[in-house]
Formats: sequence, C-alpha cells, structure tokens
Amino acid sequence: MSQSKRKVAVIGGGITGLAAAFYLQKKAKEENLPYQVVLIEASPRLGGKVQTAVRDGFVIEKGPDSFVARKLSASRLAREVGMEDKLIYNSAGKSYVLVKDRLHPMPGGSIMGIPTEIGPFIKTGLFSPFGKLRAAADFVLPRSGKKGDQSLGEFFRRRLGDEVLENLIEPLLSGIYAGDIDKLSLMATFPQFYEVEVQHRSLILGMKKSTPASPSKPAKSGPKKGGFLTFTTGLQSFIDAIEAHLESGSVLKGVRVEEIAKENNNTYRLRLNNQEVMYADAVIVSTPHHAIPGMFPMQPFFQPLKEMQATSVATVAMAFDKSAITQDIDGTGFVVSRNSDYTITACTWTHKKWPHSTPEGKVLIRCYVGRAGDEAVVNLSDEDITKIVLEDLNKTMSITEKPDFSIITRWKDSMPQYTVGHKQRIEGVKNSVKKELPGVFLAGSSFEGLGLPDCIDQGERAVEDVVKFLKEKEESIQENT
Repeated sequence: MSQSKRKVAVIGGGITGLAAAFYLQKKAKEENLPYQVVLIEASPRLGGKVQTAVRDGFVIEKGPDSFVARKLSASRLAREVGMEDKLIYNSAGKSYVLVKDRLHPMPGGSIMGIPTEIGPFIKTGLFSPFGKLRAAADFVLPRSGKKGDQSLGEFFRRRLGDEVLENLIEPLLSGIYAGDIDKLSLMATFPQFYEVEVQHRSLILGMKKSTPASPSKPAKSGPKKGGFLTFTTGLQSFIDAIEAHLESGSVLKGVRVEEIAKENNNTYRLRLNNQEVMYADAVIVSTPHHAIPGMFPMQPFFQPLKEMQATSVATVAMAFDKSAITQDIDGTGFVVSRNSDYTITACTWTHKKWPHSTPEGKVLIRCYVGRAGDEAVVNLSDEDITKIVLEDLNKTMSITEKPDFSIITRWKDSMPQYTVGHKQRIEGVKNSVKKELPGVFLAGSSFEGLGLPDCIDQGERAVEDVVKFLKEKEESIQENT
C-alpha cells in the first residue's frame, strides 16, 4: 500500500464507535497501515447510554449496569485498555416475577423463562393448573414448520401457552428490549429458540438437552457468582479508559455530522455543524438509526430506518438508609408481569446484586419505567416519577422514609425495536449501502444486538470491513496506474 494517508471517519461515540476507533487504530499501528482515524461525536461526552454517577460513596449506573460475562468481547476489550482488574461479577441471589401484587420466585431451572426442570415448574404459583397443563403440551406439539420470521409472542404462545408467556417469558424477554413481545422479531432477538424447535421439536426437552448438567459436587460456601460483569469504578470508567487509549487529537466531541455525500472518486465529503468540511476514504456510522437518513438525504434506501421505531424508558435510582426498609426481601430484584397494575417494569436491589455500589448501612434500589405502548410516564417530572415508583415498591416492600436522594435518567427514543422482519430490512439496507455507498459501514445497537458485547462485536466487524475495503481500493488504484 502506498504511504498516502487514508482517513476513516467513525461517526458516533457510543461503545460501538469507541470499539471501532480503538481497534482500527490498533490494527493500523500493528500492521503499519497508513490510516488516520477520526471519531466524531455530537454530544460533549463519549459513551452514549453508558453513564455512571458517583455520589456520597454510591456508584450508580444511569444506563446499562453490566454485560453478559459469557460474551467475551467486552472483557477482552477491558483487558486491552487496562481495566481487567476492575471487573467484578454480580452476586447471584433470588429473583422474582411480580404478578398481581405477589412476588413469585423465579422457577428453578428456567432458562429465559423456558422450564428445564419439571419439579419447580409444577410447584410455582406463577401459573394455574390449566396454564401448567397447557405448557406441558410442548412435549407433544409438532414443529410449526413456519418459514421466515415471526414474533416472539406467536412462537411462545404456540409452544407454551398464554400464561407462561405473559407471566414469565414476556417480563424477561421484552424487558431487555422494552418492546411488545407480539411485535418483537424472533429471528432478530432469540433465533436460538427457533433452532431448538427445529432440532428437538420440544422447547422444554431441547433446552434441557442443550443445558450443561449441574455439578454433582456441592458448590463451595460463599456468595454465588452470577453471569454478569461490571466494573467496581462504574461502566463510565470503561468508556474513559478506551478514550484514553485513542490517539491524541483523534476525537471530536460536540461536533455533529450534518450531511455525507459521495464524491466522484468514491471518497466522502462530511459537512459538519461547525461549518467545517472533512473528507474520508471510509466511514463507519454507529449513530442511532433515526439519525442516519438525515445524513444521507439523497439516498432513498434508508427509508426503513426512518420507519423503525424506538421506545423511551427511564431509570430511577434511589438511595436510602438501611433503616428505611422495614420489610426487606431476600433477593436481588424482580421483573413485572403486564398482568399487574404497576408502572415499574423491573426493580433491582442494587446493594445486593452489586455490593460494591453501596456504602455500608445504605440501600440502593434501581427501578425501570417505560416500555412499548406505555411511555407517558417518562415525560413526567422527577417528583412525580419518584412518587409513582415509591407507591409501586410499597405494594411489596415497606419503605418508611423518603430517599436520601434520587437520580432519574430519561432515555428518549433510545431502545430500537427489532420488530418482525428486522433482519431482512437491515440486510436490505446494508446491501444497498454496499452497492451505492462503497466504503460506508453501519454498526450499532439499532442493527444486530443491544448489549455492550454485541455492540463491540459490531465495531470489530466494521473494522475488518474497512481494512478489506481500503486494501482492495488501494490494489485497484495501483492496477490502474
């Protein structure tokens, strides 16, 4: 490759864009590639929905609070930026489902709401005898034989019935996406369940066969390690560490890309809101989906992104003195069934799930409000939201004092909805981009996964795509000279 610098613009400084910029700069250095990487973020800070508040000894996450440990890309990136020693697993305790003012322990052996052990399923009060009998039909029901996508609701209703779906599966699965389970895409969210039905016919038997057996020896005494990881210093410290490892002068904050236009030589002209113009040989776009069509006003194939919905949610963190909770519950939190008259959708007893987050003698409770079809609460005042959340909590607990302080964070239109047909629509958009805008690559939570590891994975794939594209472009130039 000739030594003329190739500029790569990464638009969007959330975890996807950060990972892309970091790994692209790393690869350029290791392979002596003449790339100049510029990360452009419209807001004055990096990290997107990852935000941490540190106050009075509390470590409070305003957005996501952790990531799935078995997805290795996040912990690997933490190691790359010197944060491995700050990683900590959650404390695994009892979790519950709230149905009609009663907290029901999560049935043992259930995986994302699908039972793999018969005993706990028979004993649970989550379902009526008829609901349990209907779920048992999964053992004899044939495969659906349906090709193509379908909603999570349609799939699980057919296999396990309404009660299991509404009182167990829906609170768990739709809570991840803040979506309507009868609209969320099976193939874009949990395609593994479709594969289980194809391979084993019965979901229950299939999940049981594919789940590792429990160890025969009793576990050592002490707190049980959970399946999630975070940082003792908060997720924001992870963002800060990645930023600190980026090359000096390669990050533009408080700068928005107004428009991107393709030039005749297949480079791209970026018009910025500070009246400057930047030219790039390749562009990684990792902004929320609704921002993309405006940057490419002349490209009609971005229409599906205009039509793609997003849900507004809010997190409500409340700090108390331990004495304020007179009726405590043995566990780390609960999710709420839609068959309950509650505004909150889930609650984490953060001081139990993440003991490092809370000073001794204090309690930290984090609740979530807002979901598809029920977003009005997000627009209420802080005072009203706090009042509503406390009223909901006092239906299952006894909180006798006002919180020492509350932190409410609103995420407007922040949860992209992967509705039925999502994968096909996104594939269509990406195919059009590849054809009409060679050198432009889309990545981020609007496309192939919301979790931090999913976003990091997308950032890394975008880096591979950029390097391949620029090498092929350079080879083509050399052949024609």
